[in-house]
Amino acid sequence: MKNLAFETDGIETPVVHFENVGVRYGLGPEILRDLTFSIEPHSFQFLSGPSGAGKTTLLRLMLMSIRPTRGVMTLFGEEVSRIDKNRLTDLRRRMGVVFQDFRLLDHLTLYENVALPLRVQEREEASYRAEVVELLSWVGLGHRMHVMPTTLSGGEKQRAAIARALIARPDVLLADEPTGNVDPSLARRLLRLFVELQRLGTAIVIATHDLALMDLYDARRLLLADGRLHIDD
Repeated sequence: MKNLAFETDGIETPVVHFENVGVRYGLGPEILRDLTFSIEPHSFQFLSGPSGAGKTTLLRLMLMSIRPTRGVMTLFGEEVSRIDKNRLTDLRRRMGVVFQDFRLLDHLTLYENVALPLRVQEREEASYRAEVVELLSWVGLGHRMHVMPTTLSGGEKQRAAIARALIARPDVLLADEPTGNVDPSLARRLLRLFVELQRLGTAIVIATHDLALMDLYDARRLLLADGRLHIDD
């Protein structure tokens, strides 16, 4: 697979930066509080914590599907409180997301699902067809590109979701429990895909409760507990 890394002007700005960030829903207590950390370009980190600790909420904050209720948060060097809707759309296109429930569209073929982010950008198919085919082959699904999602196994759907998240060549990939529905052998294979992505230049954030998976790769760990973040470098 071709290198996914982007050319830069030589300045390494954090992909995401939090400074004393807190978030609450409505008038309730803060779910996350006093978060101060950065996700650096080309980095790899596991986000862990017990069920209900707020891992998905933190990923949603990074994606800006919810906004912090206090503190300062920046995306690619831009403070989110100053980002308008159109600019936010541009920044989100630099982020790939793998959801727990895959979110594949059953009425589209596997090829069409992976190509969808580029179709939304109104690109001509001739400009991306070879890239989609190459990416599907890279995740081991080249022979399945014309089937419908309902015929795929859970592991195949997971790899398809990863391919769709990568097709726009994101600067950062956010993956929410990407190995939660697969067996240990496939989990190791998916981890190798993520490690290769980091090598090619994409920053990786994997939310997981799988301690055995984290023990397979020496990476930074972000631990959520009691609404606070603890960092193990």
